[in-house]
Amino acid sequence: MSGALGPLLRGVTRVLLDFDGPVCSIFAGLPADEVAARMRRRIGDAGHAIEREWEDEGDPLALLSSINETRPELVAYADAVLTELETEAALLARLNPEILDVLDACANSGRTVLLVSNNAGRAIGAYLDRAGLTDRVGGVFGRVPGEPASMKPSPRLLLDAMGETAPERCVFIGDAVRDVEAGDAAGVRTIGYANKPGKVAKLTGAGAAVVVESLLPLAAALTSPDIHT
Repeated sequence: MSGALGPLLRGVTRVLLDFDGPVCSIFAGLPADEVAARMRRRIGDAGHAIEREWEDEGDPLALLSSINETRPELVAYADAVLTELETEAALLARLNPEILDVLDACANSGRTVLLVSNNAGRAIGAYLDRAGLTDRVGGVFGRVPGEPASMKPSPRLLLDAMGETAPERCVFIGDAVRDVEAGDAAGVRTIGYANKPGKVAKLTGAGAAVVVESLLPLAAALTSPDIHT
């Protein structure tokens, strides 16, 4: 479906990127299930009861949402703990080498790159500093501290990143169904990044405008002379 990228990117000035997946694998060195387990342990050590529905959750972001639903008074603390753990994980994260081509293509074509992620902005910033990518990103829009409801599929973070820029001048690249749903809610077209088996069907079914299995065709399309901004 990469042939459809040209028309989709024509006129785009802001490239919005999900962080975990397109940029790096944040939990490659410190696995997500270990982060979730450490969150529970920290909450318990602080004297708070652990709800049964939290016990088997291996996704720390889903765990944060569950805490918000069942024990909202603990959200601020749980979010702070998760932010610490995400920042630790960011220092062990694995770069997606293809993103470098996308960043180069955006810089060479005068487009602004903005990261829009359910991860904490502090963790994203730590990763960018470590990877030497800080100057190649125009802004970071992580989840609002203490407000899990700001996370995708909510459009809130995307709308913040878009600012006053018209939706047709923006495109969002994400690797999850929730990214497509957030894009739809924000009125911005989403390119699905199917970086794992089974994602092509899921992202297509969710309504992604285009689905790619590599970011390299996207980088090539961004530098095509046929799609001047």
